[in-house]
Amino acid sequence: MAAKTPLLQLEGLEKRFGGIQALRGVSFDLRPGEIHALLGENGAGKSTLIKILSGAYRPDSGRIVLEGVETTFASPRQAQAAGIATIYQETSLYPDLSVLENLFMGHQPMRGGRINWVQMNIRAKELLERLGMELPLRARLGDLGKARAQLVEIAKALLQQARILILDEPTAALTTRDAERLMEVVRGLRAQGVAMIYITHRLEEVFALADRVTVLRDGEVAGSAQAGGFDSNWLISRMVGRAAGQLFPRNPRPQGKPLLEVRGLSGAGLLKEVSFTVHEGEIVGLAGLVGSGRTEVARAIFGLDRREGGEILLEGKPVPPNPQAAIERGVAMLPEDRGRQGLILPFSLGKNMTLPLLRLGGWLDRGLEEQVFQEFSRKLDIRPPLASLAASALSGGNQQKVVIAKWLATRPKVLILDEPTQGVDVGAKAEIHRLMDDLVSQGLGILMISSELVEVLGMADRILVMHRGRLVAELPRGSSQEDVMRAATGSIATEVPA
Repeated sequence: MAAKTPLLQLEGLEKRFGGIQALRGVSFDLRPGEIHALLGENGAGKSTLIKILSGAYRPDSGRIVLEGVETTFASPRQAQAAGIATIYQETSLYPDLSVLENLFMGHQPMRGGRINWVQMNIRAKELLERLGMELPLRARLGDLGKARAQLVEIAKALLQQARILILDEPTAALTTRDAERLMEVVRGLRAQGVAMIYITHRLEEVFALADRVTVLRDGEVAGSAQAGGFDSNWLISRMVGRAAGQLFPRNPRPQGKPLLEVRGLSGAGLLKEVSFTVHEGEIVGLAGLVGSGRTEVARAIFGLDRREGGEILLEGKPVPPNPQAAIERGVAMLPEDRGRQGLILPFSLGKNMTLPLLRLGGWLDRGLEEQVFQEFSRKLDIRPPLASLAASALSGGNQQKVVIAKWLATRPKVLILDEPTQGVDVGAKAEIHRLMDDLVSQGLGILMISSELVEVLGMADRILVMHRGRLVAELPRGSSQEDVMRAATGSIATEVPA
C-alpha cells in the first residue's frame, strides 16, 4: 500500500512558450511505492510537466518539493542526481555495447585506474535478481529487441539510485506479450517502494496498474482519482471534454457490392489459403495474435510481399502483385509504423500527402500540392494546418491523419488500415474512428487490423480471425473479446465463407 506522505509534490506549476500557455497552475503529487498514471491528449501538457521534472525545463512559477524540501533542477543531471529518471519510448542506450556496459555507462566502478568488471557483474546480478529480471549481461544489446532494451533502461536507472521513475509510453512499441512482461516488472518495482509516474494512451494499462490517475487537459488538471474511483467514461470525458460514447461512432449500414476479393492467398512463408471479401460500405476487422499473419495478409494484398498462390480481385478485376498497380486499381494501405513506413518525417505535410500522386503521374506542381493539402487538412482537422510544416513537428495523432490523407488523395476504393490508432491519444482515436465511419458511408471498403480488441469489436461490421497463417473464424458484430481470443489461440475453428 502506498505511503500517505508524498515523496514528490508539484504546486501551481506554470510554463509558457511565447504565446502558448503549456501549464496552468498544475499541482500533482507522488507517493513512495505508487504508480500514478498521468493522462491527457497530445498537447495537454504531459511532456512539459515531464521535462520540468527531468530538469530539461524550468517552470515560470510554482514549487517542486522533494521529500519535504523545495528544490529546482537546472539540468537533467541535477534531476538524476536527486533520484529522478525518465524512461522514454525510444531508449538512449548503445546497441553495439553489451547489456552490462549499457547498465553502467558513465558510472563504471573503478579500481586502480581501471574499470572494475568483477564489481559490475556482482552489482548487476544482485539488482536483476532483486527485480526478478532475466537479462544476458554479455549479450549485445542490439540483438535483444525493444522489450529488453526497456528493461535495461529501467535497471540502469535503479543502479544509479533512482527513487522516482517516469515511464513515458513504455509499451507503445512492444508486442502484447512483451508489454505484459514489462507491466509485471512495474508491479514488482512498486512492491519494492519505487514511485512511478506512468504515461500511456492505453486505458487498459491504467486499470491494470494505476493506484491513482491525474488527467491533464489544455495545460490544467482536469481531474484526479484513486484506483476504483474512475472508469473509462470518466477518464475519456476529462481528457477530451466530451462523453466516451463517441469513441466508437459506428453506424452500421446494409452490405454493398463486393469490392475486394481475396481468394486462396498464400505467401510470406506463413499464409495458407486465405480467402475473404470486403464489401462496399463495411469495415472488416482482421484480428489475431502477433505472428498470426494479419500484417502479412495486408502486405500481400498491397503487393509488398510476394504471393505464392491465390489471387486478389478489385471489383472483379485482378490486382497485380506490386504496390503501384494496387494504387492504380484503387487499393491504399496505411502501414503499421507511420514514422518509418508512412511518412518522410523531414518532408513538409504537403509533400508527404502527395507522394503517392507522384508515383501515379510522375510530376506534381505546387498548385496541386496546395490543393490536396487544403482539402484533406480541412476534412481531417490536421493541426496546425500548415502545408510547409515538417511532419516531424506534429503529434502522433496528427501524423497519423497525414498518412491517412496521403492515401485518401489517391481516391481509393478499398483502404487497408494496419493499427490505425497505435500510439495516438483518445481524442485522436475518436476522430480517426469517425473518419472511418464517414468513409464507409461514402462507399469505401475498409480492412482494419488492430491489436486492440476493444477497437476491433467497436468498429468492425465483421471480424476475421487469423491463427498461424490461416483464417480460422468469421465473427459477427456484437461478438465478445472471449469469442475472438478463443479463435485467435486456436481453441475454435469456424468455417469461413469466401
